[in-house]
Amino acid sequence: MQATLEQRALKLSIVMTLVVSSLGVSVGLAAGSQSILFDGVFSTIDAAMSGLALLVARLAVREASTRFQHGYWHLEPLVAALNGSILMLLCFYAFLTALLDLREGGRELAFDLAIAYAVVVAIVCFAMTAYQRRIDRTADSEFVRIDMQGWLMAALITTALLVAFVIARLLQGTAWAHLTPYVDSVLLMVLTAGFMPVPIGIVRRAVKEIFLIAPSALDEEVHAAMAPVMAREGLLHYYSHVAKAGRGHFIEIHIVTAPDFAAGEGVAVMDAIREQIAERLSPPPERRWFTVAFTADERWA
Repeated sequence: MQATLEQRALKLSIVMTLVVSSLGVSVGLAAGSQSILFDGVFSTIDAAMSGLALLVARLAVREASTRFQHGYWHLEPLVAALNGSILMLLCFYAFLTALLDLREGGRELAFDLAIAYAVVVAIVCFAMTAYQRRIDRTADSEFVRIDMQGWLMAALITTALLVAFVIARLLQGTAWAHLTPYVDSVLLMVLTAGFMPVPIGIVRRAVKEIFLIAPSALDEEVHAAMAPVMAREGLLHYYSHVAKAGRGHFIEIHIVTAPDFAAGEGVAVMDAIREQIAERLSPPPERRWFTVAFTADERWA
């Protein structure tokens, strides 16, 4: 159910993103607006990344294969890092382009056409943000969350464009009319600078998962789950290792026991301890790689 919702949301996002990007590129060229053109190009790249995310999302719910014996979870942060990196480069390039235009005196644009574009796209973006937020409550998908952030950012950007275009339109024919050629360039600089933290955040989270940096929340959860088990079963100590890759949580625990541990009961006691630990962990079984090993020789822990 969760995988189906995730894929449905990403498919709709791709279609709507292509519609918005086509509109943005067309209107940006017709109106002579670099900021609208940037919005359209940004949406085009976003559509390509959503398509890649959809492919990886389908792989991530598959069972492990002979070649990928730990599953496909590790592909998710790689795609997220690629997505964020491309968006960072696009923002940087757009900022430099706007700076050059500003130095050259800005550019005139058709504000009426630009305002109509901004109204339509803002409505679409806010509607998609609300839809993705509703889907994520059930799907709990990193890809849907990233996609939702993209739509929200696009909605805020387009709303800012709309406000600026309306103000610039009102300035025409007044004593401030000489400032209108600079509106588009200044807007693009402000938007790209303000948008930059979003892809930086995406890349930062993805890099943590690529390098298997232990998530502190999961690490604390494992220690909290182990404390009562260690006390109740009289175990000596343990070593735990956790990591997160996409939707996959990797949890490995090595428990050091006394030499006579579970004498006469064996595997049943060990399985009971595994069950006690698993019950206290929040990642669902289908999203975790969970291993609990027992040894009386600390060399193997």
